[in-house]
Amino acid sequence: MSDLPTNDQIKIGSKVAIETKEDQGTGKLTEGIVKAKLTSSKTHPHGIKVELEDGQVGRVKQLLDIGNKTKISKSETFEDGI
Repeated sequence: MSDLPTNDQIKIGSKVAIETKEDQGTGKLTEGIVKAKLTSSKTHPHGIKVELEDGQVGRVKQLLDIGNKTKISKSETFEDGI
């Protein structure tokens, strides 16, 4: 089972970390806000493809919580007060 965020978890306006095609295999991630989801399936083995507000396109590797800057990835869930 994949540790990548599913299409249902990614929302327009979400802050995410993506891997662009140019950066594949380098480990470099680019942060941005989701403008559009380009993958229609629930999951993808390399991550859901999105377009960021700045026009960059890539596959989501992590969801980033805007409020407290806590990374949410894999099967981890963070809640306030815990």
